[in-house]
Amino acid sequence: MEHTHEKYQRLIDVCRTFPPLATAVAHPCDKTSLESAVLAAEMGLIAPLLVGPRDRIREVAEECALNIAGLPIVDAPHSHAAASQAVELVREAKAEALMKGSLHTDEVMAAVVRREGGLRTQRRVSHCFIMDVPGHENVLIISDAAINIAPTLEEKVDILQNAIDLGHALRLEEVRVAILSAMETVNPKVPSTLEAAALCKMVDRHQVTGALVDGPLALDNAIDLEAARTKKIDSPVAGRANVLIVPDLEAGNMLAKSLSFLAGADAAGIVLGARVPIILTSRADSLQSRLASCAVAALVAAKRREDAQVMG
Repeated sequence: MEHTHEKYQRLIDVCRTFPPLATAVAHPCDKTSLESAVLAAEMGLIAPLLVGPRDRIREVAEECALNIAGLPIVDAPHSHAAASQAVELVREAKAEALMKGSLHTDEVMAAVVRREGGLRTQRRVSHCFIMDVPGHENVLIISDAAINIAPTLEEKVDILQNAIDLGHALRLEEVRVAILSAMETVNPKVPSTLEAAALCKMVDRHQVTGALVDGPLALDNAIDLEAARTKKIDSPVAGRANVLIVPDLEAGNMLAKSLSFLAGADAAGIVLGARVPIILTSRADSLQSRLASCAVAALVAAKRREDAQVMG
């Protein structure tokens, strides 16, 4: 099946109606990261501030025939310094998003979650994949498959709320969340089913808001209506979920990678729960995924501005 990326294209088209998002790009010192920033800038998605060793960035641009004329470079001697400096640009309100360049995710996140001078909020930081699966009508949000290894129930509350807020930022008409487990019945021997049931009760009590939430659900009856009917699950979410909350990082990672490598899906990625959206891309990501990650960050930032105006 040919993959047309129409779901990502829709996100990118919406973003082009906004001004470019001022984005601090930490250490864009290889072809993949610099090319992503340059192309996203050319498409009007972001206005990058390149943070890293000035000479190295210029060298990479020359080697890869990338035009960085007109893009500001903030000189930083190495990757650790680049991560700190990028965070500082956000704190100084010179950037509304952060983008990972050619450094380890841990390096970026260490600068973000630092108690003094970081970008922490009251919320737990969590990662969302926005998957474009061929043959599936809408994007699928999967969380958390990259940051929280074995989240507690308390942490899952923030993971769930972050993912719901992302659904609204992506302008989903209705956010429908499945809390996944290996089965759709509550089983005291399977802790993730108990946590799913608890999360659903917290939704009933308005401790988590903004979505239809059901769980535990198994993957088949979360996304396939026929499977939900066969199991006689009576739920507005079963069979039509557009957000999947996984029990732990291992399950999420395997789910996202199996969709990518067996079903030909693309995976855009974003980190939420910090002061600004953080664009986390991997060298293995397609260019389309990387550009979609920038578009998602722009949508999140736009939603935050709208919410701030309403509050103001």
